Amino acid sequence: MIRILKYGEVPNAEVFSRAQPKMDVTETVSQIINDVKTGGDEALRLYTEKFDRVSLYRIAVTDAEIESAFQSADPELLRVIKEAAESIRAFHSRQVRNSFILNDRPGVVMGQKILPIQRAGVYVPGGTAPLASTVLMDVIPARIAGCPEIYMATPPGPDGKINGAILCAAKEAGVTRVFKMGGAQAIAALAYGTQSVPKVDKIVGPGNAFVEEAKRQVFGHVSIDMIAGPSEILIVADGKTDPVHAAADLLSQAEHDKLSSAVLVTDSMELAVKVQAEVEQQLSRLPRQAIARVSIDENGKIIVAEDLRSAINIANEIAPEHLELCVDNPFDWLDSIKHAGSVFLGRDCPEALGDYLAGPNHTLPTIGSARFSSPLSVDDFVKKTQYTYFSKDALARVAQDVALFARTEGLEGHARSVLARTEENS
Repeated sequence: MIRILKYGEVPNAEVFSRAQPKMDVTETVSQIINDVKTGGDEALRLYTEKFDRVSLYRIAVTDAEIESAFQSADPELLRVIKEAAESIRAFHSRQVRNSFILNDRPGVVMGQKILPIQRAGVYVPGGTAPLASTVLMDVIPARIAGCPEIYMATPPGPDGKINGAILCAAKEAGVTRVFKMGGAQAIAALAYGTQSVPKVDKIVGPGNAFVEEAKRQVFGHVSIDMIAGPSEILIVADGKTDPVHAAADLLSQAEHDKLSSAVLVTDSMELAVKVQAEVEQQLSRLPRQAIARVSIDENGKIIVAEDLRSAINIANEIAPEHLELCVDNPFDWLDSIKHAGSVFLGRDCPEALGDYLAGPNHTLPTIGSARFSSPLSVDDFVKKTQYTYFSKDALARVAQDVALFARTEGLEGHARSVLARTEENS
């Protein structure tokens, strides 16, 4: 049963505690990465057979497989995928940055160029919850950024095929090529390349502990979006909130993973008790009950605060991935939210909207990293190159200043490099 904690009457460590992985996969992942680096496609096939229990001849998904999935898909699903894609494009198109030139001093030109990453790698979880929505969320910003090559990795099912909805989303989003590979071995293949899989420049997308540890280990050789932890939801709710709705929203994240975190912060003990009971009722009817039960019992909590201001302060301290503001006049509180991946305003805006159709990205900072990082965006798929031009006269005007700065740092060679180009080259 989800716990009720009264803020100020229990230790803060209990209020702000987070789920911790129960195993260290560092060495296992390191071995997998090394095997894929040295063994290429053959290592990929061996690990696919070991972990996914399927033997593959071809790692890349064929155009025929994608077309077959598209032709056999439910037309209503295709309509929804297209609608979601349009919303995501509309939102992310506003994130595009422009290059600039600055030439406000005689003889000086400076600027910054915005360039797309050439090869992006997108990891999409499969298994019991094939996340077709993640395809749209992670590929569309890359396309808007102008990435010419986008390669997607997702694990195959026992029949050796990729989930049809994932392939339909890949076609809609504009993936260059899809590969049948999952886990740490997929991250290694994208990072280092194999005979079939091109090496990419950046890897994005959520995954299990093995995937996230692999991203951690390949970072520096390639870029990554973030190290994501288990999914999180925090609901700030007043006493007018419907407990049925609040319980349903908590369970929407609890069903992701046993380590997922579902938290309600409220100024109403009456609501807390009602939500606690409602969670139990709804949990008994949830198809993914076994997963959600562990999440709720071990990581779920209802925190009763003195007032809404205190509830907001608690939310900022936790810095959740998803934050729902189920209060009157939610926009009045928006500026008070300092740390959250994505905020959902009002009583009729469940977090699940953001997972699929609303438009803002659902690949979000977790485990408190919303304090310093941001949702996945077009910015994740571009890089910046800056340039500088000084004429001879412009250099002469600042040469002595540069030399003074360089000599202050004990770098005489820097000073001489500038002074050698001026008449006063002492």
